Amino acid sequence: MTTNPWTEASNLREYKVCLLGDGGVGKSSLTVRFIQNHFLEDYDPTIEDWYRKQCVVDDEIALLDILDTAGQEDYIAMRGQYMRSSEGFLLVYSITSRQSFEQIIPLYQELLRVKGVVSCPVILVGNKCDLDHGRQVTAREARSCAERMGCMFIETSAKTHVRVDDAFYELVREIRAHNQMGSRTRQFSAAMAGLQTPNRAAEFAPVYERAHSAHCLSGCVVT
Repeated sequence: MTTNPWTEASNLREYKVCLLGDGGVGKSSLTVRFIQNHFLEDYDPTIEDWYRKQCVVDDEIALLDILDTAGQEDYIAMRGQYMRSSEGFLLVYSITSRQSFEQIIPLYQELLRVKGVVSCPVILVGNKCDLDHGRQVTAREARSCAERMGCMFIETSAKTHVRVDDAFYELVREIRAHNQMGSRTRQFSAAMAGLQTPNRAAEFAPVYERAHSAHCLSGCVVT
Protein backbone atom coordinates (compact mmCIF):
# COMPACT_ATOMS: atom_id res chain seq x y z
CA MET A 1 0.00 0.00 0.00
CA THR A 2 1.43 3.38 -1.01
CA THR A 3 1.61 6.04 1.70
CA ASN A 4 0.10 9.42 0.88
CA PRO A 5 2.89 11.91 1.68
CA TRP A 6 0.42 14.77 2.09
CA THR A 7 -0.99 13.07 5.21
CA GLU A 8 2.45 12.70 6.78
CA ALA A 9 3.17 16.04 8.49
CA SER A 10 6.44 14.67 9.83
CA ASN A 11 7.71 14.39 6.24
CA LEU A 12 7.70 18.16 5.78
CA ARG A 13 11.18 19.54 5.19
CA GLU A 14 12.14 23.04 4.02
CA TYR A 15 14.66 23.59 1.24
CA LYS A 16 16.23 27.01 0.85
CA VAL A 17 16.79 27.45 -2.90
CA CYS A 18 18.44 30.39 -4.63
CA LEU A 19 18.59 31.34 -8.32
CA LEU A 20 21.81 33.05 -9.38
CA GLY A 21 22.87 34.37 -12.75
CA ASP A 22 23.31 37.41 -14.94
CA GLY A 23 20.50 39.92 -15.43
CA GLY A 24 17.93 39.06 -18.08
CA VAL A 25 18.59 35.30 -18.22
CA GLY A 26 15.09 34.45 -16.99
CA LYS A 27 15.48 33.71 -13.29
CA SER A 28 12.19 35.39 -12.42
CA SER A 29 10.43 33.75 -15.37
CA LEU A 30 11.62 30.31 -14.26
CA THR A 31 10.47 30.95 -10.70
CA VAL A 32 7.03 32.28 -11.65
CA ARG A 33 6.52 29.45 -14.15
CA PHE A 34 7.32 26.92 -11.42
CA ILE A 35 5.23 28.60 -8.73
CA GLN A 36 2.23 29.87 -10.74
CA ASN A 37 2.53 28.08 -14.10
CA HIS A 38 2.57 31.49 -15.75
CA PHE A 39 5.06 33.13 -18.12
CA LEU A 40 6.24 36.69 -17.55
CA GLU A 41 6.08 38.44 -20.91
CA ASP A 42 7.69 41.70 -19.76
CA TYR A 43 11.14 41.92 -18.21
CA ASP A 44 11.20 43.81 -14.92
CA PRO A 45 14.61 43.70 -13.20
CA THR A 46 14.39 41.99 -9.82
CA ILE A 47 16.08 43.17 -6.65
CA GLU A 48 14.96 40.32 -4.41
CA ASP A 49 11.80 38.20 -4.37
CA TRP A 50 10.83 35.30 -2.10
CA TYR A 51 8.45 32.51 -3.07
CA ARG A 52 7.23 29.34 -1.37
CA LYS A 53 5.87 26.16 -2.88
CA GLN A 54 4.98 22.82 -1.36
CA CYS A 55 5.36 19.77 -3.60
CA VAL A 56 6.23 16.08 -3.52
CA VAL A 57 9.60 14.85 -4.74
CA ASP A 58 10.14 11.08 -4.71
CA ASP A 59 7.17 10.49 -2.38
CA GLU A 60 8.46 12.99 0.18
CA ILE A 61 7.00 16.42 0.85
CA ALA A 62 9.30 19.33 0.08
CA LEU A 63 8.58 22.93 1.06
CA LEU A 64 10.70 25.11 -1.20
CA ASP A 65 11.72 28.57 -0.03
CA ILE A 66 12.86 30.13 -3.32
CA LEU A 67 14.94 33.30 -3.51
CA ASP A 68 14.96 35.03 -6.89
CA THR A 69 17.94 37.37 -6.94
CA ALA A 70 19.11 40.41 -8.87
CA GLY A 71 21.61 39.79 -11.64
CA GLN A 72 22.51 43.41 -12.33
CA GLU A 73 25.96 44.65 -11.31
CA ASP A 74 24.41 47.26 -9.00
CA TYR A 75 23.32 44.46 -6.65
CA ILE A 76 26.39 42.18 -6.73
CA ALA A 77 27.28 43.23 -3.17
CA MET A 78 24.12 41.49 -1.94
CA ARG A 79 25.07 38.10 -3.42
CA GLY A 80 27.16 36.98 -0.47
CA GLN A 81 24.13 37.22 1.81
CA TYR A 82 22.03 35.20 -0.65
CA MET A 83 24.71 32.53 -0.88
CA ARG A 84 25.21 32.18 2.86
CA SER A 85 21.49 31.87 3.60
CA SER A 86 20.68 29.27 0.90
CA GLU A 87 21.52 25.58 0.68
CA GLY A 88 20.92 24.78 -3.01
CA PHE A 89 21.43 26.84 -6.15
CA LEU A 90 20.22 27.06 -9.73
CA LEU A 91 23.01 28.74 -11.70
CA VAL A 92 21.15 30.20 -14.68
CA TYR A 93 22.40 31.50 -18.00
CA SER A 94 20.65 32.17 -21.30
CA ILE A 95 21.59 29.99 -24.28
CA THR A 96 21.32 33.20 -26.36
CA SER A 97 23.94 35.05 -24.29
CA ARG A 98 27.56 33.89 -24.18
CA GLN A 99 28.31 36.62 -21.67
CA SER A 100 25.84 35.16 -19.19
CA PHE A 101 27.38 31.70 -19.68
CA GLU A 102 30.90 33.00 -19.09
CA GLN A 103 29.77 34.29 -15.70
CA ILE A 104 28.89 30.81 -14.44
CA ILE A 105 32.31 29.47 -13.41
CA PRO A 106 33.34 32.70 -11.62
CA LEU A 107 29.93 32.68 -9.92
CA TYR A 108 30.42 29.09 -8.77
CA GLN A 109 33.91 29.87 -7.49
CA GLU A 110 32.49 32.82 -5.54
CA LEU A 111 29.76 30.58 -4.13
CA LEU A 112 32.26 28.02 -2.81
CA ARG A 113 34.45 30.78 -1.37
CA VAL A 114 31.58 32.53 0.42
CA LYS A 115 30.22 29.30 1.89
CA GLY A 116 33.69 28.00 2.72
CA VAL A 117 33.09 24.59 1.13
CA VAL A 118 34.57 22.47 -1.66
CA SER A 119 31.15 21.55 -3.10
CA CYS A 120 27.48 22.35 -2.65
CA PRO A 121 24.16 21.39 -4.29
CA VAL A 122 24.02 23.08 -7.70
CA ILE A 123 22.19 22.62 -11.00
CA LEU A 124 23.43 24.38 -14.14
CA VAL A 125 20.42 25.73 -16.06
CA GLY A 126 20.54 26.91 -19.67
CA ASN A 127 17.32 28.87 -20.07
CA LYS A 128 15.47 30.08 -23.21
CA CYS A 129 15.97 26.84 -25.16
CA ASP A 130 12.91 27.84 -27.19
CA LEU A 131 15.16 30.45 -28.86
CA ASP A 132 17.45 27.91 -30.47
CA HIS A 133 17.76 30.05 -33.61
CA GLY A 134 19.65 32.62 -31.52
CA ARG A 135 21.78 30.12 -29.62
CA GLN A 136 25.26 31.30 -28.62
CA VAL A 137 26.09 28.47 -26.19
CA THR A 138 26.00 24.85 -27.29
CA ALA A 139 24.72 22.07 -25.07
CA ARG A 140 28.13 20.42 -25.38
CA GLU A 141 29.85 23.49 -23.91
CA ALA A 142 27.37 23.60 -21.07
CA ARG A 143 27.80 19.90 -20.27
CA SER A 144 31.56 20.44 -20.12
CA CYS A 145 31.03 23.34 -17.72
CA ALA A 146 28.75 21.20 -15.56
CA GLU A 147 31.38 18.45 -15.46
CA ARG A 148 33.92 20.96 -14.15
CA MET A 149 31.51 21.89 -11.38
CA GLY A 150 30.50 18.28 -10.74
CA CYS A 151 26.81 19.01 -11.22
CA MET A 152 23.82 18.27 -13.44
CA PHE A 153 23.01 20.35 -16.53
CA ILE A 154 19.46 21.06 -17.75
CA GLU A 155 18.19 23.23 -20.60
CA THR A 156 14.87 24.90 -19.88
CA SER A 157 12.32 27.24 -21.37
CA ALA A 158 10.19 29.28 -18.99
CA LYS A 159 8.11 30.41 -21.98
CA THR A 160 7.15 26.95 -23.22
CA HIS A 161 7.48 25.23 -19.81
CA VAL A 162 10.28 22.86 -20.86
CA ARG A 163 11.94 21.08 -17.91
CA VAL A 164 11.32 23.95 -15.50
CA ASP A 165 9.91 21.66 -12.80
CA ASP A 166 12.75 19.18 -13.41
CA ALA A 167 15.34 21.83 -12.53
CA PHE A 168 13.81 22.51 -9.13
CA TYR A 169 13.06 18.86 -8.35
CA GLU A 170 16.57 17.76 -9.27
CA LEU A 171 17.98 20.44 -6.99
CA VAL A 172 15.92 19.07 -4.12
CA ARG A 173 17.41 15.64 -4.82
CA GLU A 174 20.92 17.14 -4.85
CA ILE A 175 20.31 18.83 -1.48
CA ARG A 176 19.06 15.57 0.01
CA ALA A 177 22.07 13.65 -1.30
CA HIS A 178 24.45 16.34 -0.05
CA ASN A 179 22.90 16.29 3.41
CA GLN A 180 22.99 12.49 3.48
CA MET A 181 26.68 12.58 2.66
CA GLY A 182 27.24 15.12 5.43
CA SER A 183 25.47 12.83 7.85
CA ARG A 184 27.68 9.93 6.79
CA THR A 185 30.75 12.10 7.35
CA ARG A 186 29.63 13.04 10.86
CA GLN A 187 28.92 9.40 11.68
CA PHE A 188 32.36 8.44 10.40
CA SER A 189 34.02 11.16 12.49
CA ALA A 190 32.17 10.04 15.59
CA ALA A 191 33.10 6.42 14.94
CA MET A 192 36.75 7.32 14.39
CA ALA A 193 36.79 9.32 17.63
CA GLY A 194 35.50 6.28 19.49
CA LEU A 195 38.09 3.86 18.11
CA GLN A 196 40.74 2.93 20.63
CA THR A 197 43.62 1.87 18.41
CA PRO A 198 45.21 3.09 15.15
CA ASN A 199 44.73 -0.39 13.65
CA ARG A 200 40.94 -0.23 14.13
CA ALA A 201 40.88 3.23 12.54
CA ALA A 202 42.82 1.93 9.56
CA GLU A 203 40.29 -0.89 9.15
CA PHE A 204 37.35 1.50 9.14
CA ALA A 205 38.73 4.15 6.77
CA PRO A 206 38.34 2.15 3.50
CA VAL A 207 34.64 1.59 4.30
CA TYR A 208 34.11 5.34 4.47
CA GLU A 209 36.09 5.94 1.29
CA ARG A 210 33.90 3.48 -0.66
CA ALA A 211 30.71 5.09 0.68
CA HIS A 212 32.01 8.54 -0.20
CA SER A 213 32.83 7.50 -3.76
CA ALA A 214 29.42 5.91 -4.23
CA HIS A 215 27.32 8.80 -2.92
CA CYS A 216 29.13 12.06 -3.51
CA LEU A 217 27.31 13.78 -6.37
CA SER A 218 29.22 17.05 -6.59
CA GLY A 219 32.62 16.62 -5.05
CA CYS A 220 34.46 18.66 -7.64
CA VAL A 221 36.67 21.62 -6.87
CA VAL A 222 36.91 24.33 -9.53
CA THR A 223 40.28 26.04 -9.65
